[in-house]
Amino acid sequence: MPPPRRRPPSAADAAAIRRPYLRLVALSCTLRHLDQILAVSLASGHYPLDPAPATSLLLRYASLRAPHGHLLRLFRGFPRPDRFLRNALLRSLPSLRPRLLFPCPDSFSFAFAATSLAASCSRGGGAASSSAARALHALAVAAGYAADTFVASALAKLYFVLSRVDHARKVFDMVPSPDTVLWNTLLAGLSGSEAVESFARMVGDGSVRPDATTLASVLPAVAEVADVTMGRCVHSFAEKCGLADHEHVLTGLISLYSKCGDVESARCLFDMMEKPDLVAYNALISGYSVNGMVGSSVDLFTELMTLGLWPNSSTLVALIPVHSPFGHDLLAQCLHGFVLKSGFTANSPVSTAITTLHCRLNDMESARKAFDAMPEKTMESWNAMISGYAQNGLTEMAVALFEQMLKLNVRPNPITISSTLSACAQLGALSLGKWLHRIIAEEDLEPNVYVMTALIDMYAKCGSISEARSIFNTMDNKNVVSWNAMIAGYGLHGQGAEALKLYKDMLDAHLLPTSATFLSVLYACSHGGLVEEGRKVFQSMTDDYAIIPGIEHYTCMVDLLGRAGQLKEAFELISEFPKSAVGPGVWGALLGACMVHKDGDLAKLASQKLFELDPENSGYYVLLSNLHTSKKQYSEAAVVRQEAKSRKLVKTPGYTLIEISNKPHVFMAGDRAHPQSEAIYSYLEKLTAKMIEAGYRPETEAALYDVEEEEKEHMVKVHSEKLAIAFGLLSTEPGTEIRIIKNLRVCLDCHNATKFISKVTQRLIVVRDASRFHHFRDGVCSCGDYW
Repeated sequence: MPPPRRRPPSAADAAAIRRPYLRLVALSCTLRHLDQILAVSLASGHYPLDPAPATSLLLRYASLRAPHGHLLRLFRGFPRPDRFLRNALLRSLPSLRPRLLFPCPDSFSFAFAATSLAASCSRGGGAASSSAARALHALAVAAGYAADTFVASALAKLYFVLSRVDHARKVFDMVPSPDTVLWNTLLAGLSGSEAVESFARMVGDGSVRPDATTLASVLPAVAEVADVTMGRCVHSFAEKCGLADHEHVLTGLISLYSKCGDVESARCLFDMMEKPDLVAYNALISGYSVNGMVGSSVDLFTELMTLGLWPNSSTLVALIPVHSPFGHDLLAQCLHGFVLKSGFTANSPVSTAITTLHCRLNDMESARKAFDAMPEKTMESWNAMISGYAQNGLTEMAVALFEQMLKLNVRPNPITISSTLSACAQLGALSLGKWLHRIIAEEDLEPNVYVMTALIDMYAKCGSISEARSIFNTMDNKNVVSWNAMIAGYGLHGQGAEALKLYKDMLDAHLLPTSATFLSVLYACSHGGLVEEGRKVFQSMTDDYAIIPGIEHYTCMVDLLGRAGQLKEAFELISEFPKSAVGPGVWGALLGACMVHKDGDLAKLASQKLFELDPENSGYYVLLSNLHTSKKQYSEAAVVRQEAKSRKLVKTPGYTLIEISNKPHVFMAGDRAHPQSEAIYSYLEKLTAKMIEAGYRPETEAALYDVEEEEKEHMVKVHSEKLAIAFGLLSTEPGTEIRIIKNLRVCLDCHNATKFISKVTQRLIVVRDASRFHHFRDGVCSCGDYW
């Protein structure tokens, strides 16, 4: 007889073996163990009958880092998955699968979905992730979970990952009674003063009790704004609540006091700890480094190693003297060696800190080597290298690296965009800046105040002051830096009256001006010839706002008076300045003013000071020599030139850049390297003839004194500005605006010639030189010949 057929297991059989099955899953510690349990379950036919063991098995596989495809196969192998199994899969996958939410999502479904989406966003998701987040939020609201604190906390965290602080706040505001966890999520996501204000509101509300996580979240924000008084208030509150002895709170307090410059209090708290852990050591090491106490941070690191504690990546990031790198080249090399020997090169935060350190030491070759050696580059790594290039003037390399990053499908964040915009601003590359503007829109970064402020700065420095103002007007969340950028932009374009008006609007908006605000306003007054207004602003700085002027402010005041021809008063003002404020910048401003107003005696005095303070700067010798030449003091000019020659100083060569069809073209004086040089010189001859008919006469007084007048006229005729403008006129349609960038201050003849060119060609010509913008239209320059 054939053997009797086995009866398939029923739901009752599956329920009977549920407990031992769950216990076996819990005891499994390898993927092989789980595979064996799954095989037995499938062979016996029990697997598809009971969702509880299937859910437990899936979660255990996820905890042991099973491939995500395996988790999906487990889920699909269950014929009728319940809500718990769906939620388990949502929780375990690294990216959101929207279909798993249906047909019956609960609060866990939405919370786990938000967490999965946040995980995928942190790896770079761009505008698509932002759209998915809004769609998930809409589904949660439609399902009635908008007021659920568990869902709201997950959604708020998701929006913070996407840098959408405004959306995170809206999620929070939709919950009528937020719990401690939701408050903590808000505090952890906000930065600086916003987090401090929210903490004060939470305490004042009194409906929830802060816990240790609350304090650990708000303390970094207090440290960010460097408000030690507020920090002491939080410390007192922690004492009253009995939370001051909690390890996370103590560590946060150590970090707070360190960053506020009160290292003594930080050390006192550290010494109060019975057995400081590695996190506490890291906090104090970081505190010493931030305050420039590199020796103390190295001593504490040595103590840590002596105690047998092995440093982690946070220890090394804290120890690397990023904040005060100068004078610590040997330490930088030793730390780099330790990182290599200890195997920390694969750790992105450590490698990023090493890259940043080399960038700040202007050792870009070592920085790039450290960057290229990273097996996995994080967003912070890309940002460190791009901003390093931008800050060291290697703007083209910054833009090239940004383009390389995009080709690798790494999506930029606000810091990346801001750094690259800074590079475009330095280059004056308007077409690149507009391209970045499009990326900002695509990545949905327009609500970010730092990105939009960098965009204002870029447009202003690339000559589009109207576009900069348009962006400024559309910003809803302007901060003081945004106002400063716009005021500085007006100053750069010589629109002093507009800058002063905007400064008044800023004060009316109840924003406190900073040191940078006053510098921007004084610069605008200087380039606009607004002497009395500048005096009042400078006085207001100390009288009304108790801000101590820095070297830059004093330099601006000398420049303001000097440009206006008040050289004697400018010189007297220098004698009133603190000795620490009288550097090359102040005397350089006075020498420049002497050149404009032909004051040889005062120029000699200023140049003597400059030769002592900055003997390697060839520009001062050139200025003094040109002044003597313009006054026909040829022997004195020869002496200055010979002195520069004996010191082996080389004059910075002048060049002019123009962009045509998004391609940069660079010209130097007398340049014939351009493929169209014959056409350019031929056109320039015809253009010069038209200019002479209109009344143009070459300004040759600063040309070399030992050549004939006719040769002098030829020398100034082929200056790089004229070649670039001629090429621009040849290459563009009539009526098109011409934009050029000169690396040095535009000379008197080129300034005069450009006025005539704008008149005879009926073109608007925008020139950015080393100090400001000039807008030439119908024979008139926006600077009013005051530059």
